[in-house]
Amino acid sequence: MDVLDFARYFAALLLVLGLIGAAGLATRKFGVPGLAKPAKIRRIQIVETLMLSPRQKIALIRRDDVEHMVMITPTGATVIESGITPPPPQPQVQPAPQTDAVP
Repeated sequence: MDVLDFARYFAALLLVLGLIGAAGLATRKFGVPGLAKPAKIRRIQIVETLMLSPRQKIALIRRDDVEHMVMITPTGATVIESGITPPPPQPQVQPAPQTDAVP
C-alpha cells in the first residue's frame, strides 16, 4: 500500500462523513414523518437549566409561550411552578461610538 491508497481511503471516509452530516442537517430542517418534526414547528424549548447537585437539576421549560419550572432527579421529575409568563424581550441597546479625538 502506498500513499495514494491511504489518500483514497481518507477521501472516501471524508465523503461518507460528509454525507451523514448532510443527512442529519436535512432531517433537522425538514423532519422525518413519524420521527421528528422540523425545528420551526416545535412547541417545546428548554430555556435554562441549573445544576443543584450532581444528581439534581432544575429546568425552565417553555411551551406555547408559557414557562414551567421542573426539578429533575434520578427518581423522576417534579413540577415546581407552572404557568409562568415569560418576561418580554428587552431591546438591545447599542453603545454610543467612542471617539479618540481630544478637544
